[in-house]
Amino acid sequence: MIIEMRTYKTKPGCRSQFLEIFRSKSVPAHAEIGMKILGPFLSIEDPDTFFFMRGFPDLASREPMKAKFYEGELWKRELENVLMPMIEKYDVVLVEDPGGLIRW
Repeated sequence: MIIEMRTYKTKPGCRSQFLEIFRSKSVPAHAEIGMKILGPFLSIEDPDTFFFMRGFPDLASREPMKAKFYEGELWKRELENVLMPMIEKYDVVLVEDPGGLIRW
């Protein structure tokens, strides 16, 4: 399994609103495509930061699955214009879970 370990820093005071939309709209859309989401995990030290992991069956499926989400109607017509302005920055680290240790 291939996992994106994602760190998001929202603009001050936006984390709760971002996560409400993320949980209600983005996570179900990811699930429909076959991507797994673990999290979000909230930073204790920074009220504007959170983390989550997004899983893919393998490296070959990652780009087509991402494209299906980011080129889809939900992202293009609704989420992109609402969520992106709330983000100050984000980082992605790509890792592999060769032993299947993470249980979704």
